Amino acid sequence: IKVVEHFLPLYVGTYSAAPYRLDFADFHPEKALGFLPHELDFTHLRMIWRRWKKKAKLKVFGRPFTPFGPEWLDKALSAVFRLKGDLVHDFRLIDYFVCLMSTDQSPALDGTIGNDIRLRNDLSCMGVFDSCMSPYLLYRNRACSAMGFSGFEGRYYSLFENITEDMGDAAGLQTLLTCLAFKYMFTGQISHASIPDNPTTESERRQIFFGSAIGIPTFFVSKNSRNQFMRKILSKTAKIRSSRRYPGYFRVYHIEYKKALIRILKEDASDLIEMMGLRQTIDNLFRRVDAWGDCAAASRLTRGILNEAGALSPMELTGDEFNDAAEKFYRETLRKQHMEEAFELVLQTAKDFEDNKIRADHHFKQAMWNLMGGKNVYEFIEPLKKQIINHCAGIEELKKFICILILLIYAGLIQSERQMHAGRENDPSIY
Repeated sequence: IKVVEHFLPLYVGTYSAAPYRLDFADFHPEKALGFLPHELDFTHLRMIWRRWKKKAKLKVFGRPFTPFGPEWLDKALSAVFRLKGDLVHDFRLIDYFVCLMSTDQSPALDGTIGNDIRLRNDLSCMGVFDSCMSPYLLYRNRACSAMGFSGFEGRYYSLFENITEDMGDAAGLQTLLTCLAFKYMFTGQISHASIPDNPTTESERRQIFFGSAIGIPTFFVSKNSRNQFMRKILSKTAKIRSSRRYPGYFRVYHIEYKKALIRILKEDASDLIEMMGLRQTIDNLFRRVDAWGDCAAASRLTRGILNEAGALSPMELTGDEFNDAAEKFYRETLRKQHMEEAFELVLQTAKDFEDNKIRADHHFKQAMWNLMGGKNVYEFIEPLKKQIINHCAGIEELKKFICILILLIYAGLIQSERQMHAGRENDPSIY
């Protein structure tokens, strides 16, 4: 998990996002910073806040200026000095509690059994967190004893502009990062000692993630950092220099850090990329990072919201106007776009079934016959598409459609298992 957290800035705004406009009056620190004071060390929090004020349109006579009074006074100052505020790439990650910061006594990720319970008890005694709640982490391992299965879940996803490309590539990259982390462990390249378990080191890597969500261009890393994996990443990062404002720190550009992460993936995970067939995913990832304005999810979602509002720039709109347009875009335009994507996949699968390209077992064929009575599945779904998208489909049609979906998913699983089995027989070494 500690290894994967270093790579998570690759996701923020790149694959998913939640663009949000803050007006000048919203820049009271206790409101704008959300849960960050409970997720970052105060040193990195101060750095982020200072850089955020510099990025946002809050300057009066060349100096950043934040609201300090009642709402009517803040609005008056905003009008007089034309203080616009800011656009945040992924405000959900700031406004939602996504991870717990460790305490000095109870690190959350030191590898000892029960560390999450000890941390929750510590934070509960401090009045920060309820010990009965699930431990919040950016990337969390599900306990088999509690869930009945094990695996990892990410809390860093917001809204996808495109399901098949954004979500599909994001899932592939998540699998790759998890496998790379295990590879580092198995080969002895990284141990718990490589990434110290203290709040400062934890905050140092997570500040990059939250800074990406805000959209600030730079972050700062201590020259004396004991995080060996971070030092490895920085050794491959371009345009690093010593900070003039913060002696003893390096100033690092977010975009260069992300490019360095991609270099490390190509070097250290080349075998995994080849085995998983993710070369195109990595190439697309570089394009998303390098051509942010055209390819990143945050940029595409922002353009969709502006089209909804009939504006050319987020700063042409007030916070309420932009965010209202965003809500309308998500509930109507984006929802329909996602459903159109889903129906394209369903219809293609139904067509493959009718053309006998899906070789399912007799259970599937019998269930489909009982459901459709021998009628064409594609011809049943195609006219139903518009009714479902526009919320006018009947109950019986919906029930039948849901059953068809379950059966098609089942057929896909059977087909995948057959392909994997054939792959093992052809080349057992890759498994």
